[in-house]
Amino acid sequence: MKNNTLTAVPGIRVGQITHLDGATGCTVILCPPGTTGGVDQRGGAPGTRETDLLRPMHLVETINAVVLAGGSAFGLAAADGVMRWLEEQGEGYKTGGGFVVPIVAAAIVFDLSIGTPGVRPDAAMGYAAAAAATDAPVEQGTVGAGTGCMVGAMRGAAFATKGGVGSAATDLGDGLIVAALCVVNAVGDVIDEDGRIIAGVRAESGEFAGMLNVLRGLARPPSISPVASGENTVIGVVATNARLTKEHVNKVAQMAQDGIGRAVRPAHTMYDGDTLFALATGHIPADVNVIGAFATEVTAAAVRNGVRAATSLAGVRAWNTPNY
Repeated sequence: MKNNTLTAVPGIRVGQITHLDGATGCTVILCPPGTTGGVDQRGGAPGTRETDLLRPMHLVETINAVVLAGGSAFGLAAADGVMRWLEEQGEGYKTGGGFVVPIVAAAIVFDLSIGTPGVRPDAAMGYAAAAAATDAPVEQGTVGAGTGCMVGAMRGAAFATKGGVGSAATDLGDGLIVAALCVVNAVGDVIDEDGRIIAGVRAESGEFAGMLNVLRGLARPPSISPVASGENTVIGVVATNARLTKEHVNKVAQMAQDGIGRAVRPAHTMYDGDTLFALATGHIPADVNVIGAFATEVTAAAVRNGVRAATSLAGVRAWNTPNY
C-alpha cells in the first residue's frame, strides 16, 4: 500500500489545521455518503459530541464527519464550523420538513497547559479544516489535533513526552481496507511492539520513569491527585470500506479500543477520555470479527506512529530527544 493512513479507505478525506504558537489544532475526517457510524467511549473524563446518536437503537445510522480537536471542551466548537461547511455542500440528514442537518461527531483532548493562552480550536478552524480535507496520505505528528498533545504529563510539560497524530492502514485483500487515525495524549506510557516505553513521564535524568512505577506509590488517597493534573486522553477513528450494520460498526469501535490497551499502559483511566469512532463506507461484504481484529492492530500502530512522528514543541520533548 502506498498510502498507509486513514485515507487509504476510499472516500475518506482528512483536513488538519495547526496553530503552532497556540500549541493546538483540529483534525476533521469527512465521510462519503452513506457511511455508517459507531462509537466506543472508555475513559472516565470524555469530552464529546453526538456520541449517543451513533449507538444502536437510535434513529440516524449514517454520519457526515468526525472532528478531533484540542482545546479541551472549548474545542468542541470546531464542529460548528464543520457543520456549516457541510450544510453549504448540501450534505447531512434530510428531515421531514426539508432541512439538511449534518451529522458531525466530535471528541477533544486537553492541551491548554502549553502554547499561547486563550488560543483554542473554534468554528473558523473547523470550517477551514473541512474545506482543506483531501484523500492524500495523512500528515502525522505535531499537526492538527495532535499539535499540543503530551504523553505522561503528570509532572508537567518538562517531564512529559510529545504526542501527536498517528495513522495506519492494512489491506486485507481484494481492496478491503481497515485503517485508523489516533490523537495521542495519554496518561499512561506508550509502549512499542516489544513492550519498551517510547513515550511517558520522565525522571530527572530524562529517561522514562515508567507510569506503573509512579502509580505504585500513589495507590492510596490523597496521593492520587497528581495524576489528575495530566488531563490526558487518546481519541481517534477507525474506518473500513466494509459493508457493516450500525451494530457491527459499534462492535468494531469496541474491539479497536483493545489497540489502545496494547499500546498505552495503563489505558482508560478516570483521567483519560479515551474515545474511538468507527466508520464503515459500505462497499465490500465482510465479517465483522475480522474487521474488528484488524481495527485493533491498526489502532495500536496509529498510537505508536503518533509518538514516533511527533516533534518537540513548547518545551515538550519528542520520544527520541532526551535532552531537548
